[in-house]
Amino acid sequence: MKQPKLPQGQCIQVFSTIGPKVASGNTVPTIRSTATTPAASSITTDEARAFVVSEERKMTVSSKSLSIIAAAALGTCAVPTVAEESQAPGFTNMFSDGKTSFNFRYRYEYVDQDGLSRNAKASTLRSRLTFTSAEYRGLSFLAEFDDVTAIGSDNYNSTANGKVQYPVVADPEGTEVNQAWLKYAAAGASGTYGRQRILHGNQRFVGGVGWRQNEQTYDGFRAMYEGDHGFTVDYAYVYNINRIFGPDDGPAQPANHHGENHFLRADWKIVENHTVSAFYYGLDIDDDLAYAPGKTVGNSSDTVGVEYNGKFGPIGANASYATQSDAGDSPLSYDADYYLLEGSFAFSGLKASLGYEVLGAGDGVGFKTPYATLHKFQGWADMFLVTPGDGIEDLYVGLTGKLGPVALGGFYHDFSAEDSSEDWGTEIDLVATWNYSKNWMFQLKYASFSSDSDAYTDSDKAWVTVNFKI
Repeated sequence: MKQPKLPQGQCIQVFSTIGPKVASGNTVPTIRSTATTPAASSITTDEARAFVVSEERKMTVSSKSLSIIAAAALGTCAVPTVAEESQAPGFTNMFSDGKTSFNFRYRYEYVDQDGLSRNAKASTLRSRLTFTSAEYRGLSFLAEFDDVTAIGSDNYNSTANGKVQYPVVADPEGTEVNQAWLKYAAAGASGTYGRQRILHGNQRFVGGVGWRQNEQTYDGFRAMYEGDHGFTVDYAYVYNINRIFGPDDGPAQPANHHGENHFLRADWKIVENHTVSAFYYGLDIDDDLAYAPGKTVGNSSDTVGVEYNGKFGPIGANASYATQSDAGDSPLSYDADYYLLEGSFAFSGLKASLGYEVLGAGDGVGFKTPYATLHKFQGWADMFLVTPGDGIEDLYVGLTGKLGPVALGGFYHDFSAEDSSEDWGTEIDLVATWNYSKNWMFQLKYASFSSDSDAYTDSDKAWVTVNFKI
């Protein structure tokens, strides 16, 4: 039988009696009602209101029960059914509607480095468990755990296992919390507190070093705002950096960098395909005298810079400039500059690139980027994780494309000093990546560095990586 509907205004009056209690979410013991509800076909406005009010006076109920009462009494209004209302989203839905994922990354890394009697052979598996909650009234959270285990060959210097007769493969074994954060978001703004991933721009200054098995994450508070006209601001106060050398301190590298650090970046998308950015990184890292200078001591600095990323049809253009000086308790006194010019051209399914990147030096101190994703820059052989005292110039060319489903890439680097006439060496990098499906990825990668200086040694590295996720 078709049920008559109450006028909208009268529906609102009835809900105003019980709505605040439902919205409050206060839960108390529920008492089952034995009252008889008048037939929906004969209910009047006054009867509906009287029924709800009388039931409210008779019972102390939970918010869920109030929802049921409201739906039963106002079944003739244009509102959800009793069953639908009883399943309204709540705090517990953050868990029940959350997402659990698993990621397993196996890697075999081989390193042949002059000056060491043995070659490194590292067979490691990173296992990752991630739970991402659903959002409730702007709140969400994430918990992520990583485990790195050597399976098969462990003949490598992980920086923590003491096997210094082998070349370094910075993948120490261990289990730790990779991320654990609580986030609130509303009206284009968000605030995140806890251990989290922070990736700024191309990660030249702040990144996650995702290439290594133990990711670099940050403990602190992060605020982000996305405004109109393509303008975004990202600020983070970081009191601890969980480095790739963890979870435990090793004899050569500390697992953490404690201190008071400020990361600030603003991006403005001027028009489509053209973005300008400005950034400031204030690092004040606590000195740990148990380690050699450069591990913690001397890394405090202030860096200010600008960046441009654009595209003109098939032509890509990137440019960046930054200046850096000592800060905090650093015993150093220096000023150094950074700049990048890079262009690319896409044609016939290929992309050619040409770039010139300089990390300068001042008073014998090179420009420092301790929290960059360093493997991404200056060659995959990782010979310049620390900028030399004479600085470094990197002139490079690259060509990328696809052969069927396989993505291919090749790069050539020519390294020299910025503050002297020294030639550091050259490097060739090759990569082939096959994304077989949304769950499987296979990759072969190779790097060969040839030294032109006594400061560095020849090094050849090869990787086989298999990634599986569910």
